Amino acid sequence: MTQDTKGFYKLSWLQRIGFGSGDMAQNLIYQTICMYLLFFYTDIYGLDAGTAATMFLIVRLIDVLWDPLVGTYVDKHNPRWGKYRSYLILAGLPLTGLAILCFWNGFSGSLLYAYVTYVGLSMLYTLINVPYGALNSSLTRDTHEITVLTSVRMFMANCGGLAVSAGVPIIVAMLAAPKGDLPLEMALFMGLGSLPSFIFMPLVPAIKRKVGKKNMFYIFLSVAIAGMLMLYVISKVGTVQENIILVYVAQFIKSTGVIVATGYMWALIPEVISYGEYTTGRRISGIVNALTGIFFKAGMAMGGVVPGAVLAWTGYEAAAQEVSTLPKDSSAWFYTMLIYALVGLVLLIFCFTQTKERVVMDEDETKNVRVSDLWMEFFHNRPLRVVALFFITAFAMMSVGNAAGAYFMNNLEAQTPMAQEGIRWLVCVIPAILLLVAMFIISKYELTDEKIDQINLEIEKRHA
Repeated sequence: MTQDTKGFYKLSWLQRIGFGSGDMAQNLIYQTICMYLLFFYTDIYGLDAGTAATMFLIVRLIDVLWDPLVGTYVDKHNPRWGKYRSYLILAGLPLTGLAILCFWNGFSGSLLYAYVTYVGLSMLYTLINVPYGALNSSLTRDTHEITVLTSVRMFMANCGGLAVSAGVPIIVAMLAAPKGDLPLEMALFMGLGSLPSFIFMPLVPAIKRKVGKKNMFYIFLSVAIAGMLMLYVISKVGTVQENIILVYVAQFIKSTGVIVATGYMWALIPEVISYGEYTTGRRISGIVNALTGIFFKAGMAMGGVVPGAVLAWTGYEAAAQEVSTLPKDSSAWFYTMLIYALVGLVLLIFCFTQTKERVVMDEDETKNVRVSDLWMEFFHNRPLRVVALFFITAFAMMSVGNAAGAYFMNNLEAQTPMAQEGIRWLVCVIPAILLLVAMFIISKYELTDEKIDQINLEIEKRHA
């Protein structure tokens, strides 16, 4: 028997890149929402920060009900285009449309319109993200292949993140005033949130072999915290503009730690899926990814609520156009989202063509999947609980920091001293506290690479 016939499939580079293009597509669309929608709502659309924060919380609460239904549905059904990859197309088309509508200012100030478009977008994103996550664990059981696949996926995801963080300010400015000044300093600062991925994500397999899985998390989480503290101190001793080079250095250090630690955490999901299959005999990938979806969206709920609440509490006021770094031309924002959403759709289609599920539950298991399996799996799968809690803290940290970045670089000194301090806490202090919690959580993770290899070999023996 070859390794391939036992489920330990080797993937070609085209398959790896094809799979990674799915995450790049989701980042082009959803990272634009995460990084800039709050700014669009407060400074252009006309919502106050407190109202926007409440809406972000309600949308995430809806996700808590929606995600288990999606996970169960995905595991119970086998669409003819593929158990998981079908949704890249079926949900990708309407997701593209709603993403564009989120940045349409035709009903400026309408809370109902904001709710309908944002809730719809979030539900469709789940309908792609849950099966896409399950697709990861269905391609192979080989832990080294999954590490490489995750590295490629995160590299491409950060390509999408870089295109959003650095590209959106520039494209919006070009569309708003073709001959005007470009917000290059903001673009560079936001882009540094993704740039380290191109240096460090390809090194993750080698780093992990050298220092071990847990130590890799500890090292890079510590690096991220150090960068956040540097950023806080630098912004206190002078203006952002005066210390811009030091701000860039601190942002690069912070982003290096965040990218590696939060990027590799996706490789843990196939491990907890295999652990669940080993202990229960059922490979319910969709349900496990729905669970992780619930918890990373719980983190995003914190990340969406906290910035709006802090901004409202500290008296943030939308900057006037003459002192705002980001343009307030609503048409420019709409057409920018149009470009990103359409490119994202093309990438989702490419991902669909290059992936094929090969490690999935059989027909008998599929028929017996129930919504209650989600909570049963959570209570019986201890490594899954650890990963879930890590996802909450990691995504809360990223969501808080990403949303606040636009405010940090949007002429920070134009705000009152209290509002400035609130923005500093959002960019630096609150994310650092969350990463300390994440370090404690990951210390409880018990699945080593050796243990996972033994588990997967035992599962294949049972099938044989």
